[in-house]
Amino acid sequence: MGPGSKAQVHDVGSGEIEVHHAIAREVRPAFRAIFEEHFDYVWNTLKHLGVRDADLEDLAHEVFLRVHERIEDYDESRPIKPWLFAFAFRVASGHRRLARHRLEVLGIAVDPHDPSLPADEVLASRRDGELAAAALDSVEIDRRAVFMLHDLDEVPIPQVAAALGIPLGTAYSRLRLAREEFQKSAQRLRLTRGAR
Repeated sequence: MGPGSKAQVHDVGSGEIEVHHAIAREVRPAFRAIFEEHFDYVWNTLKHLGVRDADLEDLAHEVFLRVHERIEDYDESRPIKPWLFAFAFRVASGHRRLARHRLEVLGIAVDPHDPSLPADEVLASRRDGELAAAALDSVEIDRRAVFMLHDLDEVPIPQVAAALGIPLGTAYSRLRLAREEFQKSAQRLRLTRGAR
């Protein structure tokens, strides 16, 4: 090989490096925008999937590390929330499988209340939120994922099935069962709390 050949190989190599850096420059701002815009969504999703408050920050960052690794796989023509939910669901499911995380302390973070609301409305709203969170926590995790994506995030069932990698019929079945579990749990909790 002569000197020209070596220069040509070098040009191809540096061209590839330039292309790689150009792609990285495009991907990083896209990731940063996704992170900033959807961090709260991922945090709340993890919380609703049963992640303890003490673990939320670490697991939210783990979700975004995985998102960063797969950012080039994201199809911008599709909604982003189901895609992010799938990452959060896998991280939360893996976390729950660990024996040291099976015992969870239930509790609801108290949000500062609106001072313009009467105290009885604030208390009723908190009780309703606590009841809904406890009822949701009683729904089996795979069913809860479908329920949350469809009923809370308003994602159509075909997209839910695609995001979670499950057959469409399974998604519909899990949604039906989750709604039943949620309703029964909410009714039981209302009766229990009403008896106090």
